[in-house]
Amino acid sequence: MRMVFGLVLVVGVMLAGAAVWMVQGFVSQATNEVAREKAARLKLGDLVDVYVVNKAMAYGAAITKDDVQLATFPVKSLPKGAYTDESALFPGDYKETRYVMRQMEKMEVILGVKVTEPGADIGLTSRLAKGKRAFAIKVDVASGVSGFVHPGDNVDIYWTGSTQGNNNDFTQLIETAINVVAIDQAANSDRATSATIARTVTVEATPQQVARLAQAQATGRLALSLVGTGDDTVVDAVEVDSAALLGIQVAKPARVEQARECTIKTRRGAEVVEMPIPCTN
Repeated sequence: MRMVFGLVLVVGVMLAGAAVWMVQGFVSQATNEVAREKAARLKLGDLVDVYVVNKAMAYGAAITKDDVQLATFPVKSLPKGAYTDESALFPGDYKETRYVMRQMEKMEVILGVKVTEPGADIGLTSRLAKGKRAFAIKVDVASGVSGFVHPGDNVDIYWTGSTQGNNNDFTQLIETAINVVAIDQAANSDRATSATIARTVTVEATPQQVARLAQAQATGRLALSLVGTGDDTVVDAVEVDSAALLGIQVAKPARVEQARECTIKTRRGAEVVEMPIPCTN
């Protein structure tokens, strides 16, 4: 009887120890989870609810209350221009509609640069920055980069022609990283699956740049060169003429040596006369 009682006591102590060990493990695991969550929150920093679109929205689509929802983002990684207040996104109780200016994917943050002002036209004028003007450049399959330029791209613009007194054509870079706002009559920045050959490319430029481009287009040929995404390289002056391209060296006029002439001055009365004599050296 005593042996049975002792065995039961030992088993009970073992079970109690196992329970304590399991509880300690659970508490330790929970403590580690809380610590990891706290560290993750510290790494993320403050959080804020911002408005995102709940479905893909194409260029020109009207944004309604049913198209948006709130999503939580870290404040320090939030893009500039995001909307955190419903009254800022839809002022005036939805009386003035906003339209999509750049295609947005599902759950993408709504930014001020991707939508029009409330009640604003979706046309080209809404895409021009303050102080900028739209200028159309005539292009073809060669000068228009084979149709691979789209609204939102940046292009370098080259001029080819000749000037008065110079019979050789030359090409010069006249504008760099100019923003394209429309192709033909389309300002939609959606990327097509195939290239479209355009007849005109409309760019965004200052009034001074517009004057330069208009003069260049009237006096020569313009060609576009597509700039890579995120490329902020400062381009130096670029100019190439046909002679330099083909390696033609213009012959310099031969230098003609003039024959030396030696003279001696003699006085004849009140008059000084120079008389030629043979040069001795």
